[in-house]
Amino acid sequence: MLDGLRFDRLFINGEWVEPLDGGVRGSIDPATGESWGDVAYGGTADIDRAVEAARAAFEGPWRTMPGHERAALLRKFADLYASQVEPLAQIETRDNGRAIRESRGDIGLHTQYYHWFASLSDKLSGRTIPIDDSVHAFTTREPAGVVGTITPWNVPLMAAAWKLGPALAAGCTVVLKPAEQTPASSLALARIFEEAGFPPGVVNVVPGDGPSAGAHLVAHPGVDKIAFTGEGATAKTILKTGADTLKRFSFELGGKAPHIIFADADVDQAVNAATNSAWTLCGQSCALGSRVLVERPIYDRVVEAFRERAAKVRVGMPLEAETHMGPQAHKEQLEKTLSYIALGREEGADLITGGARIETAGLASGYFVQPTVFAQVTPEMRIAQDEIFGPVAGLIPFDGEDEAVAIANGTPYGLTAGLWTRDAGRAHRVSRRIEAGMVWVNTYRFIRWSTPYGGMKASGWGRENGIEALDSYLETKTTVISTTGQFPDAYAK
Repeated sequence: MLDGLRFDRLFINGEWVEPLDGGVRGSIDPATGESWGDVAYGGTADIDRAVEAARAAFEGPWRTMPGHERAALLRKFADLYASQVEPLAQIETRDNGRAIRESRGDIGLHTQYYHWFASLSDKLSGRTIPIDDSVHAFTTREPAGVVGTITPWNVPLMAAAWKLGPALAAGCTVVLKPAEQTPASSLALARIFEEAGFPPGVVNVVPGDGPSAGAHLVAHPGVDKIAFTGEGATAKTILKTGADTLKRFSFELGGKAPHIIFADADVDQAVNAATNSAWTLCGQSCALGSRVLVERPIYDRVVEAFRERAAKVRVGMPLEAETHMGPQAHKEQLEKTLSYIALGREEGADLITGGARIETAGLASGYFVQPTVFAQVTPEMRIAQDEIFGPVAGLIPFDGEDEAVAIANGTPYGLTAGLWTRDAGRAHRVSRRIEAGMVWVNTYRFIRWSTPYGGMKASGWGRENGIEALDSYLETKTTVISTTGQFPDAYAK
């Protein structure tokens, strides 16, 4: 299905078309720093025709299609998707540098997300509201309309599944704008929607630059909702841009997750999880536990374990099966990560291992960074407050539950958190006090299609996955019908 796929066309209204006011340019492979393929980028005129197509499809066949028929199309799509995991993983790894072993594992689960949302397509029921015998009052759930989805460069296909799944299940149509750094896999995704037989205009894919195509999509009066995953600063701009048209918004934004290890924990298992979550996706995930809070009696043991584990991480070309960690996804992120490593040194943190760009033969032209560990990090340091989005772990000592919770909640973020303890009471107490949308106890990064995911505070609005994901793609209509047909004359004597 994806054999011979070209990326130099946009997917609009069920057709592969040339950009009107965008262009074609090379997509950079972060493992080499060189272009690996030509990709179409749309401009404002391309966004206009994509929104027009999505609006026509919404007002036409899609909105009124019975839920079980939408479900059947989503299931067909999911099955086709499952058959294309390997080429999709290859494409995404070439585009963003994620190790192929991670790409395969992640993308291999996406079909379950689409099947999950398919199962909800025909269950969008309202409720009856008991009042009295004079009226019959009830609610119905209706699709929000045309959705502009803007996905990030670290996990383009996962973010697409988390947005397109509920949007399509709810009866919305979509214009998908992937991040300009990693557009190729989203165009491959469009090919699968085409093969599955979705009506023209239901799904449109238009890569483009944020300040042009992205901003135009957000401001477009024909778009009813924006679903965005990315940085908080961009979300604020999106809010301002979309305010004139009073759009609905859902945001999955950044995180600075605390990963808390109490002295009574199974330390070996905790270290397994903490080191994995520090360096998975080369540190480029908002759910990673980059702030590792360690109770003081076991602090030195955990620091040494991090040092030893960092030495075992195989950094290399991401398409090689033995590679654990690939490069940073693009040059700007490489520079950001290196700047925060320098800042950590300036702030007085103890650099335990790593801390430099990798310039060995075969990797020097790519955007590779060593797995990095800072010890004796204090909560107020910038490396403990800001989302670095690189393979940088900061180990913070603490004494007791109260201090752990205070440190955990002491950032603007509130996306995810984790804690390790053998004390069941402590597990309940601490998880209840942590300000985060998802808390893991004695595990980490366990995310599935049926578990709601999203942030508190500066980490976002709304939830993705779970039944709750549908809420932001649906409007609730209340209908009240008189059972008597009588209405009093307010002006009778």
